[in-house]
Amino acid sequence: MSKAAMEQDCAYKTLEARFRQIALYGEVASVLHWDAATMMPPDGASPRGEQLSELRVLRHRAVTAADMADLFSAAEQEDLDPWQRANLREMRRDHRFATALPDDLVAAISDATSACEHMWRDARATSDFAAVSDKLSVVLKLTRESAVAYGEALDLDPYDALLESYAPGVRSADIDPVFNDYAAFLPGFLEEVTARQANNGLPVQPKPVPVAQQQKLVARLAGATGFRFDAGRIDVSAHPFSTGYRGDQRITVSYHEDDPMASVMAVLHECGHAAYEAGLPAAWTRQPVGQALGMVVHESQSLSVEMQASRSPEFLGWLAAQAMDVLGPDPAYEPNNFRRLQQWVQPDFIRVEADEVTYPAHVILRTRLERPLLSGDLPLSDLPGAWNKGMKELLGVDVPDDRRGCLQDIHWYDGAFGYFPTYTLGAMLAAQLAEAAHKAVPEIPQALAKGDFSPLMQWLGNAIHAQGSYLDADGLITQATGHTLDAAAFKRHLHRRYLEG
Repeated sequence: MSKAAMEQDCAYKTLEARFRQIALYGEVASVLHWDAATMMPPDGASPRGEQLSELRVLRHRAVTAADMADLFSAAEQEDLDPWQRANLREMRRDHRFATALPDDLVAAISDATSACEHMWRDARATSDFAAVSDKLSVVLKLTRESAVAYGEALDLDPYDALLESYAPGVRSADIDPVFNDYAAFLPGFLEEVTARQANNGLPVQPKPVPVAQQQKLVARLAGATGFRFDAGRIDVSAHPFSTGYRGDQRITVSYHEDDPMASVMAVLHECGHAAYEAGLPAAWTRQPVGQALGMVVHESQSLSVEMQASRSPEFLGWLAAQAMDVLGPDPAYEPNNFRRLQQWVQPDFIRVEADEVTYPAHVILRTRLERPLLSGDLPLSDLPGAWNKGMKELLGVDVPDDRRGCLQDIHWYDGAFGYFPTYTLGAMLAAQLAEAAHKAVPEIPQALAKGDFSPLMQWLGNAIHAQGSYLDADGLITQATGHTLDAAAFKRHLHRRYLEG
């Protein structure tokens, strides 16, 4: 029997083998990205860009191979079980995205984002937006081209097409009412919370702590979440992130001696991401159905750990004791003060350090800016001014420099337009999941009071992680919580924690 005939007889198995190879390209790329952010010498930026570009082109060619359409058609006729059917669906989705872009555009985007990301690191350090604006303009131009191509292939608005790549099924029409409602809700709620806080005065701030001591505490807390150091590592980068794959999870963090808890919370956030990746269905490793279900769900997992669990009063009591033990005696770690410190609400410049009340405003601003950037209605040269104006309107703060303004996040410089909305949608989903988890497993608070994440992580593992991409987002969320995503649980959570607690 010829090779072509064999493929027609077992088209699905051929596709599985193809997509395993495609996944391996992605795994290699993730390690190269991690290395670029943590270990690579500065002069390695150019060859690293070439390496990543070649990997992306190879992946693109594999997904868009000429016989793919025939294999999909043949596989549809085969006797497949439900998970195989779901895997085939996700393969087709990947194929639709890939075939929308030609090889040369994929390579150009890879080259441009690698160069821009590298320049961003220097520009942020010197607070010089102009130094990176030329490279960002190239990234933006290519992103527009890809958004238009995706939109034509998927019959979507260009921005909605980018959203689809990060948050399957989410559209601007879904986001706008939620974000506008929160922007209207925030001023009054923020006033109530800050007035309540003012009655007790400012909490005592922690003393500076050497990085080496912070690293000891970070390692202890990562282990408490279930992070396995024989299958992962924690390193330093300019911007915290998590990457990797089953058996090799890479977390990075930025340490600040004068703010030791910033690194702690950043690592707990990334541990939520890592737990999701580690808990994906092992039987479907390197297959599309075995991958995470978009970034809204992904962010819900990081925020389930960082915001819902780690800033709960139960866990903060335990964390205060750990901080005192590892970092040394400090009045800041007295339990009541420590709780107030970690639940303190105050508008500030930096998204990754924002409290959960003001955090959505940071995301709303970025969403409001990236759309006109993409359409061309907001010239790139006007971005710093528009950013600063938006921060003043939403949070009442004056941005002192570009480092703490439009240069603070890597995402746009890495080409990730359409990504930011997933953060706030993820926060809302995390609150919804927390309500469901506490109802199903009432002992979660008592376990967190002892630093034990296992009841929570077991519930999330079964409800979310092990499901992979078997269901669509609405189906997964409804199955886990009883209804589709909305903001009601998030608002209830904020009221309980900041006005009733």
